[in-house]
Amino acid sequence: MKMFRAYLIGTALGLSLAGGALAQEDTIKIGVLHSLSGTMAISETTLKDTVLMLVDQQNAKGGLLGKKLEAVVVDPASDWPLFAEKARELLTVNDVDVIFGCWTSVSRKSVLPVIEELNGLLFYPVQYEGEESSKNVFYTGAAPNQQAIPAVDYFLEELGVEKFALLGTDYVYPRTTNNILESYLQQKGIAKSDIFVNYTPFGHSDWSKIVADVKALGADGKKVGVISTINGDANIGFYKELAAAGISAEDIPVVAFSVGEEELSGLDTSNLVGHLAAWNYFQSAESPENEAFIKEWKARMGEKRVTNDPMEATYIGFNMWVNAVTAAGTTDVDPVAKEMIGQKFPNLTGSEAEMLPNHHLTKPVLIGEIRDDGQFDIISQTDPVPGDAWTDFLPESAVLESDWAKLDCGMYNTETKSCVQIKSNY
Repeated sequence: MKMFRAYLIGTALGLSLAGGALAQEDTIKIGVLHSLSGTMAISETTLKDTVLMLVDQQNAKGGLLGKKLEAVVVDPASDWPLFAEKARELLTVNDVDVIFGCWTSVSRKSVLPVIEELNGLLFYPVQYEGEESSKNVFYTGAAPNQQAIPAVDYFLEELGVEKFALLGTDYVYPRTTNNILESYLQQKGIAKSDIFVNYTPFGHSDWSKIVADVKALGADGKKVGVISTINGDANIGFYKELAAAGISAEDIPVVAFSVGEEELSGLDTSNLVGHLAAWNYFQSAESPENEAFIKEWKARMGEKRVTNDPMEATYIGFNMWVNAVTAAGTTDVDPVAKEMIGQKFPNLTGSEAEMLPNHHLTKPVLIGEIRDDGQFDIISQTDPVPGDAWTDFLPESAVLESDWAKLDCGMYNTETKSCVQIKSNY
């Protein structure tokens, strides 16, 4: 009798374990790889919350391929090598089908070898320096020709800026972007001596000397403008020092590439009115899609929580991935990646995003002016611009083309007619 009872218990346990395994197989796992602590948490925590909202929305629609979506959240803690470890954990231990994550380029480049080795799929939602195209990554943030170059053009053509201070955090994105901008500015007739470049560590807090140096640039009467690729919580100290030094937007305008509504929500913006940001989305954009997005976000997170550009990029990428999975009939990376090319989805600014063969989106370029409530007045907006993986303003990149549809290559040299691998300097 005891043996029979033991058999029944064992059988029941086996069925329970099998049922648990079956339940796990019946979910599609979404990896969320964003810093929830450390210097980048100020920006990245919101993107974690965005993915969780999108997962819940999709589950409310019935899931995907008849399965429920399950978010697997990890915290790489603003530690760049840890991003690679956490990406490997997501793919090999948690067995996720896709990863939405990274903010800084150094974190993305840390993850890239892991994603390619394990044939994972990463959606990267933040503006970046370009000069990259991976079969395993879809870049839903802006390339330089969709943010940095148009911002410089605005300074030159609309504000009459004659001297440029390129201020950035010391890592891949600011250095590569500023390398492109230095070349572009000189091609536009700005003397090298009229371009001031400075880099500071993540979390930098003492901005007095740098702001004083920027102010001194205009001693000869030439109009000075700041191009800011400062990232994370270092922006708080930078803008506070500008205000303390009595520098207004009329004196020395700043256009930021990494400051949006989320970063401004923690600042007294009364002294920042008139300074600028260049993005592809602002919360103040008027469209039915944006109104619905904001309403859902605030209902979930509270009235004080704002929306921003990387959230929109996450929203577009997530929905394109859902549609690509539906078209492929599977979450397997290769067929999904193939279906991603050509995907179209309404953005939140009133036009349509399209995923190009170079794994970059078409995106409108918006210039926003900071208001005293921490929001932006949109003072310039273009039609959607196709993202360039490789810039036209560096000789070694101008000959490169990315096309994963026809060429199956992210670095095709148009002169040698061959697919090449470019070694990073970082």
